[in-house]
Amino acid sequence: MYIIRYLSAFLACSGIVSAVPATKSAVEAKSGLRLIKTSAEDPGAWVTEDEKISKYAAKKIAFIDVTDIKDPDTLARLSFSSDDTARVAAITYPTTLSHQTEANGLIAKTNTNGPKSWLTTLTNFYNRYYRSSYGTQASTWLFNQVKSIAASNPVITVSQFTHSFSQPSIIARVPGTSSNLIIVGGHFDSTGGSSTARGPGADDNGSGVVTILEALRVLADAGYKPKNTLEFHFYAGEEGGLLGSADVYASYKSAMKNVLAFVNQDMTGYSPSGKISVYNDYVDTSLTAYVRRIVTGYIGAYTTDSCGYACGDHASANANGFPSAYVCDEPDATSSPYIHSSGDTYGTVSFVTVQRHIKFTVAFLVEASYL
Repeated sequence: MYIIRYLSAFLACSGIVSAVPATKSAVEAKSGLRLIKTSAEDPGAWVTEDEKISKYAAKKIAFIDVTDIKDPDTLARLSFSSDDTARVAAITYPTTLSHQTEANGLIAKTNTNGPKSWLTTLTNFYNRYYRSSYGTQASTWLFNQVKSIAASNPVITVSQFTHSFSQPSIIARVPGTSSNLIIVGGHFDSTGGSSTARGPGADDNGSGVVTILEALRVLADAGYKPKNTLEFHFYAGEEGGLLGSADVYASYKSAMKNVLAFVNQDMTGYSPSGKISVYNDYVDTSLTAYVRRIVTGYIGAYTTDSCGYACGDHASANANGFPSAYVCDEPDATSSPYIHSSGDTYGTVSFVTVQRHIKFTVAFLVEASYL
């Protein structure tokens, strides 16, 4: 992680310092505008909360809200392209899989009964927009659901991670014999194209949420005892510019937590190809190779793609110096045409696809718990 301490200085002398967002002015602060970036080179644009959704999210233009990011190394990192960012962790991932018997025994206990029920509830909220009362209600429901699932193993802790907005993120923690962290996560907020639109968010990202919930259920019921500590993250405010995950990983960086791996699950329920897709930009290359190895060993063939700047919560981990990977249900060109609209409904989700991601998630957690 030491290398990014020099990024700010490098930016200043390399002529691209303009890509680092400027400090918010008093006028802009008073008006409540937010500073967002849509690319590494973008110096940022001040927009309203509604404009973030209607002018960007609704048009599937990815962005990160950098208004509250104060760490100069993180800001510098956000101003480098994926190819320019140095590796952030000197972690050697295994070249072989060694825990198939244990993992397959747990995989055999997975099913989609819970995911179907949980996704029904999630999509029944009018929307899960992070600034709406529905979004707050969805967070409360999810917090209680995670606690209920985790209750079968009393060593698991479940907590809310609060933000400047009213939708907390949620973290479930399965303690290991080591404090090193293996994390799976995904966002639970949704958008229908405006702050007031119907946004069921079934594939994006109710599907990822129920995938992670089912993996947690199986490990909790089994009383699984990992070597590395496992965390299950449910992020708020992703559609507003990766807000929840940005806060979580800034906190982890400040606390000097040792994250060995984070896998982002954002959309796991729509797959014409019938294969898991492993994305390859704004991620750690070595961790991503390890993820592909697990997909191949437990699931089979995979697809791959790039999704660009700030396309998901893995970008927050990466910007804060933690190794991240991103798995999705499909390459971008053939992904769900319904996301960020009222059409992203329960009926568009394939639970065969969800089950595929559940199996991968359990396999990843077991294999990585021994890193």
